[in-house]
Amino acid sequence: MTTPAVPSAPSTERTEPALDATERAMLDGWLEYHRETLAWKCSGLTDEQLKAAAVPTSELTLLGLLRHLSEVEHWWFDTVFGGEPDRAVYGTDEDPDRDFHFGPEDTYAEALATWRGEIAAARARAAKHDLDDLSVGTARGGQHFTLRWIYTHMIEEYARHNGHADLIREAIDGSTGD
Repeated sequence: MTTPAVPSAPSTERTEPALDATERAMLDGWLEYHRETLAWKCSGLTDEQLKAAAVPTSELTLLGLLRHLSEVEHWWFDTVFGGEPDRAVYGTDEDPDRDFHFGPEDTYAEALATWRGEIAAARARAAKHDLDDLSVGTARGGQHFTLRWIYTHMIEEYARHNGHADLIREAIDGSTGD
C-alpha cells in the first residue's frame, strides 16, 4: 500500500535578503521577502479556496489576508507617512473589516492587482525618503513615526500574517513551506 504524496508548497520564487546589506537595503529586502511569501502562499489556488476559512474558529482566509495587507500598505505608507487623506481600500463605514468579508464578485485577480498597486505606491513613496524622515501622521500621543519604524512594523505585520497564511494554506491543500 502506498502512502499518498503530500503536496509540496507552491513554487513562487522569493529573493532571500542579503546577509551583508546596508540598513536600508536590509529593510527593503526583508519587507520584499515577506511580500513575496504572501504571494507564494496564495499562488495556485482557486478563488473558492482563497476564500475558504480553513480554521473553524476563525474568519481568516488567504484572500482576506491579501486584501487586509493592501489596507495596511496604504495606511502606513500613504496615510500615516505621506499624509494622504484616509481612504479605505476595502473597508466601508458599514463594514470597516470588509477586507475580510467578500462576496462571489470579489476575486483573487482583483485583490492581487490592488495589493500590487498599493505596494508600488508604498515603494515609490518610501524611495523618496531617508529612514530618519518623519511621518506626517502621528501616533495617539502626537509623536511622528520614522520611516525606519514603519518598515520595521510592516515586516512584523507581514511576518505575523504569513504565519496565519502558512496554517491556512496547509489546511486547504496540505502545502507546507517556510
